[in-house]
Amino acid sequence: MKSGSSLTLEEDNLALDFSDGAFDHGSAFPLDRRGFLKLLGGGILILCSVPRSLALQEDAGRRGRSRGRELPHDFNAFLRIGEDGRVTGYTGKIEMGQGIITSLAQMLADELDVSLDSVRMVLGDTAQCSWDRGTFGSLTTRAFGPPFRAAAAEAKAVLVELAAESMGVPKSRLKNRDGAVYEVGGNRKVTYAQLTRGKRILRHVKSVRVETPAQFRIIGKPVLRRDSLEKVTGRARFAGDIKIPGMMCARMLRPPAHGSKLVSVDTSAAERIDGIRVVHQGDLVAVLHPEPEKAEMALGKITAKFDVPKPYVDDKTIFDHLLKVAPPGEVVAEGGNLGEGRRAADYVVDATYLNSYVAHAPMEPHTALARMEGGKLTIWASTQTPFPLRDAAASLLGMSPADVRVITPFVGGGFGGKSAIRQALEAARLAKLTGVPVQVAWTRAEEFFYDTFRPAAVVKIKAGVTKAGLITFWDYCVYYAGERGAEQFYDIPNHRTMSYGSGWTAPPGAHPFATGPWRAPGNNTNTHARESHIDMMASKVGMGPIEFRLKNLKDKRMRRVLQAAATKFGWVPTSSPSGRGYGVACGTDVGTVVAHIAEVAVNKKTGHVQVRRVVCAQEMGLCINPEGARLQMEGCITMGLGYALTEEVKFSGGDIHDRYFDTYTIPRFSWLPKIETLILDAKDEPAHGGGEPAVICMGAVMANAVYDASSARLLQLPMTPERIKSALATTPL
Repeated sequence: MKSGSSLTLEEDNLALDFSDGAFDHGSAFPLDRRGFLKLLGGGILILCSVPRSLALQEDAGRRGRSRGRELPHDFNAFLRIGEDGRVTGYTGKIEMGQGIITSLAQMLADELDVSLDSVRMVLGDTAQCSWDRGTFGSLTTRAFGPPFRAAAAEAKAVLVELAAESMGVPKSRLKNRDGAVYEVGGNRKVTYAQLTRGKRILRHVKSVRVETPAQFRIIGKPVLRRDSLEKVTGRARFAGDIKIPGMMCARMLRPPAHGSKLVSVDTSAAERIDGIRVVHQGDLVAVLHPEPEKAEMALGKITAKFDVPKPYVDDKTIFDHLLKVAPPGEVVAEGGNLGEGRRAADYVVDATYLNSYVAHAPMEPHTALARMEGGKLTIWASTQTPFPLRDAAASLLGMSPADVRVITPFVGGGFGGKSAIRQALEAARLAKLTGVPVQVAWTRAEEFFYDTFRPAAVVKIKAGVTKAGLITFWDYCVYYAGERGAEQFYDIPNHRTMSYGSGWTAPPGAHPFATGPWRAPGNNTNTHARESHIDMMASKVGMGPIEFRLKNLKDKRMRRVLQAAATKFGWVPTSSPSGRGYGVACGTDVGTVVAHIAEVAVNKKTGHVQVRRVVCAQEMGLCINPEGARLQMEGCITMGLGYALTEEVKFSGGDIHDRYFDTYTIPRFSWLPKIETLILDAKDEPAHGGGEPAVICMGAVMANAVYDASSARLLQLPMTPERIKSALATTPL
């Protein structure tokens, strides 16, 4: 298939090919080693083991979620060098806009000494790729990247051995270059295609040496994303674009509020409509038709009565409620003596910070297509977790996981929200009940209703500072956001950080609906509170926000990025509030260090905030694709404007009031400031995460900039115009 062509079905073979071979889903088969090798035919297949330390690292990234099984120790990533010389990389990770379709291919091409154009990637196909927990936590590059590069290095070593045998020369006289092995000082060469033709070699990765930064040809170079053309021209295929013969579109009967119970339902009027098929089994009521509009029309003919629980909390009372039901706290970090720190302080700053529920609001709502055929189930789904979906679908339907295949096409944004797989399980259940392929594509209202929201959270901080600007103690308590980003990186001799309730799980009745990971989960809440409090202490002693931070920082990486951001911004020291509208915030996430400086203007009559400029400096270790990293940084900054200024889920009990973008406001293009990004060189350091760090400071940098512009200190996110006007009304002139 050529790039942009429609999906084709040929008996048991299904092929999807995106980006001219850059993203391919091939033949359907369960991952049985013998059958797998037989189907692959010729070529070299390298399987690589994931070290236990990396397996545990990825497992830790899901802290608080169901641990399930560990990453397999046999192999997690593998690649194939085909008889035609093309290289295929396989990974259980998925592409949802973060750009790994490009960066992983860069790693493979560099380590193998082949052109980037000759590499294609197969992502998120449970029949072809090795088991993976899912794509989350900025773990792909830092946890999956090292074994993936090691697999390529081992493949290159195997090719040299084959070439030495073929040419009858010692390995020491051979070099790899441009998809071939050359004799040093001679004219002979043999291509990878020639070496692999008709052969199949399987070898486990052992101790291999990957390339050093000095040897990189492709890693570290800015590369245009390989899926960019398909996506800007609309040729990219997402789960909702996949159509197969006999497919029915389902519309589901939904409750009016979370916690509702179906009392009665009358489907007779819908059943009388020509072509409509009604499914009613327990809590499942659905209407099916080949055309989604007709299914929607028939759904409107169904009458149902629900028992709706009385609301016990709403978006205004939620924070008091969370404090009342909070579980016992756990110590995240501590040192020194808080009592001694209090006695040494000249000033004590005490504040409580509030974060509202926030939706993921992806461009693509949850969608899935399921087909049951010959006792086997295939699901095409917009999901971050194809393998957990496979296992969940098998369990739900009483099937073996070996008989379930999940294929993940391009995913139109996830941000943690597409770790949930409800829509795919609904499609699978309907496909088994009806015997026909069924597509479940959520409406925007369903997306908002069933979203797993970023949890509302409370942070309480009490901290002391001397007149000279030294922080003497730090007493930090976070409720329901979790500990990510809560540990202190400033130099404070007496400190304690407590976490009350995970950002993933909560006691029954704490939240009136489901909550879950939202881009850099927990860190947005914790960084907003910490960096706002740091600014308040700086203002208390009359120091500039950057100068105060540097005075209390020894961490070399953090000092470096903060100073780089200040230089890029053209910072002139002064204390806040200065009227300039400048804000500063620092943070760390998944090993990456970031610093933001922003400039805003505040309309004191309307409470409107105009963001004029944002500078972000980031040090992320080895940066595989600087172009992709900058795009991620710009996306994080844009998305962060939403949770900082407007995004908030309004609700009463289980009734979600915001179900469309007319009331739930995400950033507009007209909002966007001048965005300047700076990636600090650190090629000799391990690669860290880049998909989330630049979002964590946006709440704090906006709050600090608003304070500097208006003297109004906002302690609750989002900082809506109404909250800003209220704060201004109580702010002394």
